[in-house]
Amino acid sequence: MLMNNYARVDLGFKKGHGATLIADDGRDFIDFGSGIGVCSLGHAPKGLARIISKQANTLIHSSNLYKIAPQNELGERICELLGSKYYVFFANSGAEANECAIKLARKYGAPKGKNEIISLANSFHGRTIATLKLTGQEKFHPSHFEPFPDGFSYYDSIDEIIKNASERTAGVIIELVQGEGGIHALELKEVAKLAKFCKENDILLITDEVQCGVYRTGEFVASKLYGISPDIITFAKGLGAGVPIGACASKYDIFSPGDHGSTFGGNFLATSAGNYTLGELLRLKKSGQIDKMIENFTKELDKLAKKYKTLIKARTGLGAMCGLELHKSEHLSLLFEAALNNGVLVLKSGKATLRFLPPLNISKDEMKKGFKRLDKAFKEVLKSL
Repeated sequence: MLMNNYARVDLGFKKGHGATLIADDGRDFIDFGSGIGVCSLGHAPKGLARIISKQANTLIHSSNLYKIAPQNELGERICELLGSKYYVFFANSGAEANECAIKLARKYGAPKGKNEIISLANSFHGRTIATLKLTGQEKFHPSHFEPFPDGFSYYDSIDEIIKNASERTAGVIIELVQGEGGIHALELKEVAKLAKFCKENDILLITDEVQCGVYRTGEFVASKLYGISPDIITFAKGLGAGVPIGACASKYDIFSPGDHGSTFGGNFLATSAGNYTLGELLRLKKSGQIDKMIENFTKELDKLAKKYKTLIKARTGLGAMCGLELHKSEHLSLLFEAALNNGVLVLKSGKATLRFLPPLNISKDEMKKGFKRLDKAFKEVLKSL
């Protein structure tokens, strides 16, 4: 028996290829969610399967008490893609990567009496007790999980963060595109203002790129699109293309042995998968395929927004992290169900946004088929109203 902690759809899958999943009953579905942004190379990519098989037949795990060659290689690759010197810690998830960021910020600030971490309203940073409290949404702070740890606060805007930061503030964490907050991309000028403020006041700027990183917005990090160089960046989701892995990259190498660690984090299997994934995504980026896919996908979303403007308020997001904000929140579940019934998988975000996180190598045929089915779903919902 499983715990009742997921609102699961009555649907299961037995295999997949590319952006297509085959259900237990044989029906095919076009996956516009890629396992909530995890399957960056689609389902069952052959190259990744070969790497996983080869590594599993060689060595899966030895522990972080010893050197792990693919871990070192992946750390160097991440730093190379970031374009400057960072120090990388590998974990198993985004929440763990953010826990690492919290501890780094607090150790950095400890000599100056700084221990507060500030986040932004409508953010999401994980499901551990600390990252729940870091999350800027009250619905994630139910009384049955109390007491939450101290030293966390959030504000409605960057101006309010700047206004309320104090001599106790060690770090500010932001999602440049809020994944659970309606696929809301932060304003360029506001982020630049925050980055300048943090630098001037010796506050670490942390970007949570668990969902928007690893080419999801078109670049390796969304930070590049914003023209900032964060002190700490966290990753997960698409980094292993389905293999669990998280990473925290910091400009400051301030941990001592024993300060932090992970039994499974950065093992041979996970980092071998990460190396293959980044290599393949870099190839797709250099060839122009990622940029072309983003262009085509957003064009199709714009067509839907124009055609069904009585349902859709606006297209939101950045790159291949897209949303269709609806006029009415009650239409969100209706469209989610209609899309499902028509063989296309989409996601929900916030109160009234359909979320799209397609595989970064989705084919033209799969994209065309998915949008044809999505158009039918919108048509059915509009007709039923």
